[in-house]
Amino acid sequence: MTKDNLPISQVEFIALCAMMFATIAFSIDAMLPALPEIAAELSPGSHNTETLIVMSFVLGMGVGTFFTGPLSDRFGRKPVLITGAAIYTLCAFIGWQSQTLEWLLAARLFQGMGAAGPRVVTLAIVRDLFSGREMARIMSFVMMVFTLVPAIAPLLGQVIIDLSSWRGIFVAFMAFSMMSVLWIGIRLPEPLPVDHRRPFSLAKLMAGLREMWGIPAVRTSILVQSLIMGSLFALIGTVQLVYDQTYNRASEFPYWFAGIALISGTASFLNAKLVMKLGMRFLVTVAVAAKVFFATVMVICLALPDLQMQFYAFALWQLTVFFSIGLTIGNLNAMAMEPLGHMAGTAASVMGALSTILGVMLAAPIGLAFDGTPLPLVVAVGVLAFVAFLLMMHMRRMEARVLPA
Repeated sequence: MTKDNLPISQVEFIALCAMMFATIAFSIDAMLPALPEIAAELSPGSHNTETLIVMSFVLGMGVGTFFTGPLSDRFGRKPVLITGAAIYTLCAFIGWQSQTLEWLLAARLFQGMGAAGPRVVTLAIVRDLFSGREMARIMSFVMMVFTLVPAIAPLLGQVIIDLSSWRGIFVAFMAFSMMSVLWIGIRLPEPLPVDHRRPFSLAKLMAGLREMWGIPAVRTSILVQSLIMGSLFALIGTVQLVYDQTYNRASEFPYWFAGIALISGTASFLNAKLVMKLGMRFLVTVAVAAKVFFATVMVICLALPDLQMQFYAFALWQLTVFFSIGLTIGNLNAMAMEPLGHMAGTAASVMGALSTILGVMLAAPIGLAFDGTPLPLVVAVGVLAFVAFLLMMHMRRMEARVLPA
């Protein structure tokens, strides 16, 4: 199948891809309002263990991302996508029925692995059917639709909780996944012909990993991306606790989160305008330096005696962290991919997996360190940003050495 004999309209194709991408955001952000209720029921008296409900899903997604791309090259896009959706749905059912936190965390871990299918394979499907500027145009429309999901997911999660309980969110996960996979199963033919498939080789995958890690610019890009993802995951895992326990604004959380997510979505458009003039490395360096600055200002604001002013400062700081994602992740991926054109598919899977797994490893202890105030989170994000800034300056020096005099 090619774009010329695509049996559905481009509008439907964009909507379908956006829904598949939305699996990740919906699975993470819709859970946030439920964390206090889950903790009260499954782990009363435990210290911040509800943050692991977010981290376990993201960790599973990172592990799944490592294999999903190469497997879809071997077996086709739809079989891997359907298998991932089946794993996701089964684990959502287990989460719905879980009576202990341990069972819930295990369900979320494997649910994340299943969600890696929509994350990676949908991008591969777009790449199968489109290329160049046309692919970029399709992805721009997909991401415009996708941007709305993180904004409305916590609000939708809160509505589900109000109508049922936190377990109802897992029922929504099952329904969402089944609708998505039925839509793509019925309406979209397999886009990867059998004669274009490549054998899966774990040895080649590991060889690709060694080659990537041996290139200094690629290695540095992955490390910086991991630091940025770590700060993002730490904020997502902790932000509801801050609104609830620090500022007593749990009921307002979905609305603040929605507004901040919508504003943050404009960062990608700003990046598209600036990157051709200023360059990828410059924008990433400025963005992580700004994160250090804003974290420092936020630490000072936490000394304010007025909790209301503290809260407004925290919401603004939250916006800066989310906004920085649009100025960094895409640029870092592009920088790392430049010397890897001969292994682009494998490189995309490996980079996504490594940055996600390393990011979770950094974020989990930050979430567990929550002490009723945003201070551990803000300090940790500032430290991660400072290390990222040092790495970007190191990358600049490496580039200077290889340029001709």
